[in-house]
Amino acid sequence: MIYDPAEHPFSDTHKLMIGSIVPRPIALVSTTSINGINNLAPFSYFNGVCSKPPTIMFAPARRGWDGEEKDTLINIRETKEFTVNIVSEKIGEQMVKCSTDFKEDIDEFIASGLSPSSSKKIKPPLVAESKISFECKLNQIIEIGDGNAGSGFIVIGTIILFHIDDKIYKNGHILLDQLEPLGRVAGNGYIRMTDTLEIIRKIKPDK
Repeated sequence: MIYDPAEHPFSDTHKLMIGSIVPRPIALVSTTSINGINNLAPFSYFNGVCSKPPTIMFAPARRGWDGEEKDTLINIRETKEFTVNIVSEKIGEQMVKCSTDFKEDIDEFIASGLSPSSSKKIKPPLVAESKISFECKLNQIIEIGDGNAGSGFIVIGTIILFHIDDKIYKNGHILLDQLEPLGRVAGNGYIRMTDTLEIIRKIKPDK
């Protein structure tokens, strides 16, 4: 099959992308509005950028039905700070509750039953139930597309502080069996990290 996105609605293209780019890690992003209202929302277009400085990115799309910006993006643009909380299986259902498009005056911590925990260097709270969290300062926001539904943004942030549960950390490594991260696939699907394999790569090519 050959598929030309110029010949199809973005909703069809979106389905192909989320069905192909799998599994995707989930960033549960906490922000605080300039009026002091907390916001918590998950994003699965999320990944690392580099380690010096430690930098992450996630991509909040415009809302699919009206093209409006999401509260997370608005808050980050105005305050320049946010937290990223890694989603473990035990908080999966609560994370999904945060994906509802609540009105801007609704605190998703309250709506989901997740617990806010004070950050050390920034205002937005951490998710207390998350086993790994990052306190982040905004690096830059890059807009992609024409500003209509289906387009979006890349938010790049610098991690200024890591919060790691001692139980999932050993000898400089994260223990995946203790972290129990959830990955996102298409539709309502998620994936567990319960089956891994090792493929050795060469650091340098043979001479």
